[in-house]
Amino acid sequence: MKKIMTFALMVALANGALAHSKIEETTPANGATITTVPAEIGLNFSKNIRLTRIEMAHEEHSAVSLDLGDQTSFDQAFTIPLPSNGTGTYVIEWRGLGEDGHAMQGAFSFTVE
Repeated sequence: MKKIMTFALMVALANGALAHSKIEETTPANGATITTVPAEIGLNFSKNIRLTRIEMAHEEHSAVSLDLGDQTSFDQAFTIPLPSNGTGTYVIEWRGLGEDGHAMQGAFSFTVE
């Protein structure tokens, strides 16, 4: 009976882990060095997610929340307008909810020379 319970628990935990969406790609790419500030950033996930918050930090400015606009439903790809703070390193932190209701978060950065 213990083996069955252990196996059932392992399957449940594995399925929960598989339900989470992973960020597959960002634009600009994480760690990229580019020559101009992009007008927008892109986030692509492996599964549907609902973004709830995105913040941009720049080495010379305080962090600011970015406008999600009408992108409030579950989706895999998001494009967010990006204000320009000139050259330097930008850090983008995001938060969201997976379709299973789990909170998710992550970050990526890029440098403008």
